Amino acid sequence: MGVTPGYETVGSLTLEDGVFISDEDQSARSLVVVLGNSVAENLFGTTEGVVGQKVRLNGQSFKVIGVLASKGSTGFMNQDDQVFVPLSTALKRLVGGANFRGSSVINQITIKADSAKTVDQVVSAATLLMRDRHGTVEGADDFTVTSQKATLATATQVADTMTIFLGGIAGISLMVGGIGIMNIMLTTVSERTHEIGLRKAIGAKRNDILLQFLVESTVLSLAGGLIGVAIGWGAAHLMGTIQFSGSTITPVVGLDSILLATLFSMAVGLFFGIYPATRAARLQPVEALRYE
Repeated sequence: MGVTPGYETVGSLTLEDGVFISDEDQSARSLVVVLGNSVAENLFGTTEGVVGQKVRLNGQSFKVIGVLASKGSTGFMNQDDQVFVPLSTALKRLVGGANFRGSSVINQITIKADSAKTVDQVVSAATLLMRDRHGTVEGADDFTVTSQKATLATATQVADTMTIFLGGIAGISLMVGGIGIMNIMLTTVSERTHEIGLRKAIGAKRNDILLQFLVESTVLSLAGGLIGVAIGWGAAHLMGTIQFSGSTITPVVGLDSILLATLFSMAVGLFFGIYPATRAARLQPVEALRYE
């Protein structure tokens, strides 16, 4: 990326070693470069002692004047894979001096507002200035002005939509699983009708039978829930081994998520086990003993 010295502040960059591009470098079109943390690590095997070394860009030798501290990835872009040179150097030596209407081509201008409250005001002012410079009117702009605030709002909306969608799938899965548990317990009640009658005949009360089948239903659901947690944990860590555009996703499976999933599985088993357990508890001893 070809940048001006102010990009260090605007981009909230932190140097691990060396200095950033200066006004003198910009004016002199100096062959200097600031390396991202991962780039320095990949090229030299370390980020220490890299300043003063030489690298080649498009066949030209550039002197390393700085190495950025690691910032990690944002979405599908790893910020540690970036390399910065003076904008003047990039325009004249690296991109062939592309021109449009007699001026150098700039792909992006980054502006940093004083505070979050002034973002909308800055976007409006930048839009009006660009229209004045480009001679365009609203609806016919040949540029786009966006803000992180707008990007964040869009990302939040997408995330909320995905949350609702995945929540719906989870709800359907719980319903299907619960119905399956209820059918299993109903089958169990039918197969153990004689046993239920025998227990009642020797003194078991209705609440004893009810509790027995509720516990069995809950244990059955809990076992399935624990298996699901184990599969989910394994899938999350498997995702951590996959790289997207050079960046790796670091999954975090919190204890609260595990407890919530476990409690939900128990609740499903308890809820869908009520009907089979009630049906078993209502059986009359004489009729249950006659059941074949």
